[in-house]
Amino acid sequence: MMQMLQNGGIEIVTDQVRTADPDNPRGYLEYEAVKDIGKDASWLPQTRGKAFKMISLLLYHLPPTEQYRILFMERDPEEVVRSQEAMLQRLQRPAAPHTEMLESFRIHLAHLRAWLETRSDMSVMSVDYRDLIEQPVMQSEKISQFLDFRLDVAQMSAAVDPSLYRSRSGQTR
Repeated sequence: MMQMLQNGGIEIVTDQVRTADPDNPRGYLEYEAVKDIGKDASWLPQTRGKAFKMISLLLYHLPPTEQYRILFMERDPEEVVRSQEAMLQRLQRPAAPHTEMLESFRIHLAHLRAWLETRSDMSVMSVDYRDLIEQPVMQSEKISQFLDFRLDVAQMSAAVDPSLYRSRSGQTR
């Protein structure tokens, strides 16, 4: 998504600290300050009109002093957990039992969705990962409309690489 937004014409906020690896060969396009938003959000006003990546757990720390347009990437929870397990295995780090990780993730998503509905400062568009891979032009158009920003839809959709969709339901990497 970050590459799509960048290709489409939105300035992204990244510091390139976390570089590409086998789990994300194009890089992460993250901004380290996001991880500490619960302690320090002073950088947030400087991101107006730009895009930054944030994991769902950190959304709770976004202060109500701004207006947010959130592109929430939705993916089959089974795929997410399998992907996390593969990454942890590659890093030789232990993972919680699969069923526990899956149930925790599902509970988190249910709580987060309910919470997001209470936030008048947050507009949320769910973007299905599989739909994005299968219909990048249509999804890019929807994203452009949601963001109310004239994006280069052709360039956005060109950033989609179906070969990077490796942990699919019913498949392994």
